[in-house]
Amino acid sequence: MKFAWLCSHEEYQPEALVDQAVAAEEAGFDMVLGSDHFHPWVDDTSAAGFVWSWLGAVAAQTEQVLLGTAVTCPLFHYHPALVAQMAATVDRLSGGRLLLGLGTGEAINERPLGWSFPGYKGRQERMQEALEIIHRLFAGEKLSFDGQHYKTETAKLYSPPIGEVPALMAAGGPKSAAFAGEYADGLITSVKDPADTVAKVINPYREAAAARGRAQRVLATRWTVLAGNNDEAWRALSAMRGLRAPGRLETADPAELRYRADEMDRAEVIGSYTVVPDAGGLVEAYRPLVTDVGADMVSIQVMSDDPMATIAMIGKEVLPALRAAAG
Repeated sequence: MKFAWLCSHEEYQPEALVDQAVAAEEAGFDMVLGSDHFHPWVDDTSAAGFVWSWLGAVAAQTEQVLLGTAVTCPLFHYHPALVAQMAATVDRLSGGRLLLGLGTGEAINERPLGWSFPGYKGRQERMQEALEIIHRLFAGEKLSFDGQHYKTETAKLYSPPIGEVPALMAAGGPKSAAFAGEYADGLITSVKDPADTVAKVINPYREAAAARGRAQRVLATRWTVLAGNNDEAWRALSAMRGLRAPGRLETADPAELRYRADEMDRAEVIGSYTVVPDAGGLVEAYRPLVTDVGADMVSIQVMSDDPMATIAMIGKEVLPALRAAAG
């Protein structure tokens, strides 16, 4: 089992996240993931660097950790062929260490750039075409593609990936999970209730992947807050508080989400996250992802006042316990 540290581009500037990535490798993490946002969730205590430039910098300053996106949307402001080229370039720069995490997007990243944001059906139709284009380009094909949503003309990666770049897809329900099993190379899912996730996401994914004879990969994620009290928790999750604001799926302006979040009761926002006081709490928060969900990879996503100290503490106290639980 592999353990990942998520570098949250909605929270920290990219140069600080390069330092986090280097520290994560030194602390013993197996993977470093980066979120991909054009806009963050609030406009006051946030950031939104370009993850693909950042991945190149991290590739140059690390040696062993796998690198990945959690997640990139290949449907609107990125053409899927461009995503394939970006991924192949990072794979080469990292010596073959890239994992491509994909998702169907969020309005806050697409509407600011002039794109409409369709419903589930429209995004899944686009994702099916996008995955076909990405897979065929990774396979070395010179691709002329005439789909409903995307077209290419003799497109080819002249700087191809070194080896396999698995394309994992984020899913939170049975339809998306089955889709990932049929068309993607793996699944990314956020876990709140482990049993519910297994029943509604993991099992549909595995059944669909098995039916297609696909290799199965599961990356399980969970957000936690490391804090001793509510005031500390509020500071730690400040940049992510808009993620719990009403209407977040339709909103383009982080200022609006910040306003809505600050109108909410703070205890309600804090209560929507798993808040733990120490390393033992983190072990208990992530242990079910190791023992109950059947994940191949677990992304540790911690909001705290001091991320560098948190990374070091996890390396010393949390990862050994989770590796022991994994057997």
